[in-house]
Amino acid sequence: MSKIVARGAGVLSGMLGGAIASVVFKQVWKLAAGTEEAPQATSDEYGWGEVLAAAALQGAIFGVVKAAIDRSTSRSVHRAIGG
Repeated sequence: MSKIVARGAGVLSGMLGGAIASVVFKQVWKLAAGTEEAPQATSDEYGWGEVLAAAALQGAIFGVVKAAIDRSTSRSVHRAIGG
């Protein structure tokens, strides 16, 4: 039963983490670049530098948010169900 609870909590925290990371990235990009939208890799409007910088920033933010939420969820589930 505890594995089912942990998996369910993990799925929910993953969805929440993705939503939070997306909002954070949009705000950070807006502050850093001064534009509303980050460049897409397939867009011809931007150069390699802009596209790769946006991808690196997005990856870093998503990684940090995911790790923080996964860690918090794991510790919370562990405390709640023991083991």
